[in-house]
Amino acid sequence: MIRTLTTLALAAPLASSPAAAPAERPPNVLLILSDDQGAGDVGAWGSVDVVTPNLDRLAAEGVRLTQCYAGAPVCSPSRASLLTGRVPQRCGVPGNVARGAVGLPAAETTLAELLAGAGYATGLVGKWHLGHGGGRGPLDQGFDAFFGHKGGCVDNYSHFFYWSGPNVHDLWRGEREVWEEGVHFGDLVVREARRFLAEHRERPFFLYVPFNSPHYPLQGKRTWRERYAELPSPRRHYAASLSTLDGQVGEILAALDDLDLRRNTLVLFLSDHGHSTEVRALGGGGSAGPYRGSKFSLLEGGIRVPAIARLPGVIPAGEARDQLCAAVDLFPTVAELCGVAYRAGSLDGRSLAAVLRSAEAPAPQDELHWQLGDQWAVRSGDWKLVVNGRDTDGSRLQGSWSTLLCDLAADVGESANLAAVHPTKVELLTELHFRWREGLAGR
Repeated sequence: MIRTLTTLALAAPLASSPAAAPAERPPNVLLILSDDQGAGDVGAWGSVDVVTPNLDRLAAEGVRLTQCYAGAPVCSPSRASLLTGRVPQRCGVPGNVARGAVGLPAAETTLAELLAGAGYATGLVGKWHLGHGGGRGPLDQGFDAFFGHKGGCVDNYSHFFYWSGPNVHDLWRGEREVWEEGVHFGDLVVREARRFLAEHRERPFFLYVPFNSPHYPLQGKRTWRERYAELPSPRRHYAASLSTLDGQVGEILAALDDLDLRRNTLVLFLSDHGHSTEVRALGGGGSAGPYRGSKFSLLEGGIRVPAIARLPGVIPAGEARDQLCAAVDLFPTVAELCGVAYRAGSLDGRSLAAVLRSAEAPAPQDELHWQLGDQWAVRSGDWKLVVNGRDTDGSRLQGSWSTLLCDLAADVGESANLAAVHPTKVELLTELHFRWREGLAGR
């Protein structure tokens, strides 16, 4: 379903800001999001037992961001932050959006709305999870076209909601329910993404592809199930799901080559947050590499994510960037690289364009904050404070560990609690976080 958008509603958010001079044709944007992927589960990040050749190749052709953080350790707030350039508490999605809930406020300006206002064709193929009704679906938030599911997860073959009752089918083309039982959802994503690329190759486009893998249910394809048959459970189930995703990402990237779109397409890849240890994920299977924590946790394993950026001729190939950054920074980054004006003062993100071009560029962020229920965290420089945190298995950190202070430069695994050793640092970071919370209503 195609929907024509006007730019009238976007006029207010589109004030002037630093922007690159537009090329003869501005770059296309392909934003690929994995779901519940562990920070260590990419070959380019050190994984040795899970094969990800397509993500590894993408990393070799672009820049890896080694200190990139999600906006939240759960799906909906992470996605809202990514699409708006604003932290979840400011953009109105502080937690997961339940089925039937309203979701992302209509007043928020998404990256799709920004780019549509600049003449881009916009499409979403995959998982939405930011609202179902009340004018809060993808077509109400700047996307010309949508194919996928609106809720948090579906069975990959029946496309019914996979979580709890009621037993609801959830596959849509625009606002029309469609049925394609028996076809792996990731293959449908590939088909629809390739179709969108082919149909819009003659004009600038923004295609957002949020896969639903390796999120549960862990339904990897047969080739990969056989490949990983000797791995212990649940690792083998997770590995098959992740490598299935990697192959599907590779098919979309190949479509860019087939359509001669590689040279002028900015490709961004990242995970929405860390791997799941929920019972629906068989208790785990993903890996955070050297980090402690997982989905729902504000320890590193819950919020530090693999992230890659590729734009030939603009972003160097085969390099890494260690500057502190976050998914919230991608909104202004895309805007700058595409030469599209945006109101910088309304955003929490800061452009990474200079960082992507040069390893010598300063980090745009030196302070990051997270809040999920009564669990909160702040990182300032190499110091990180986590209060009321959750461990890798989802359990609450108890006793003195409920206030956890770490020097990530010396202890990236958050294994030593320095709160009692550096009480002044705890006070300083607490003050920073409460000041941040007080300022959430400021813009």
